[in-house]
Amino acid sequence: MVRILVLHGPNLNLLGKRETERYGLTSLQEIDKQLMSLAKAQGVALETRQSNSEGTLVDHIQDAAGKFDAIVINPAAYTHTSIAIRDAILSVDIPTVEVHLSNIQGREDFRRSSFIADIAVGQITGFGSQSYLLGLLGAIGHVQGGENPCSLRTKAEG
Repeated sequence: MVRILVLHGPNLNLLGKRETERYGLTSLQEIDKQLMSLAKAQGVALETRQSNSEGTLVDHIQDAAGKFDAIVINPAAYTHTSIAIRDAILSVDIPTVEVHLSNIQGREDFRRSSFIADIAVGQITGFGSQSYLLGLLGAIGHVQGGENPCSLRTKAEG
């Protein structure tokens, strides 16, 4: 069974309350519930974790070695600052999909660069909470041999 780890970075525990005009009203708990439902429909095992601490995120990435087939990560603000998270992803050699709720290319200049993008198998930005679901489908497709995520099972086929 494919095993995927979803990591949520700093301040994402405040989703649904924080800057709702930018990030929407969907809470992190609701996103995790949607992810679990999609994972179940796809027949994959999923774990989700959130931390505001860079070191804890690095620990989660390092601990994923040998346990997970892919990582979906929203590094949040650490996207633009954390060489430690980048190095951790490189060290475990686990395919990683970077996701963001907002379109980081359409934001402030300092948010337009990512220390993760060039080492990720893909990056999905700007689709709100759907970015996570698209990222999960992309990770599953990648692990399953590059299968087109659009051709993966739907709930109805499930």
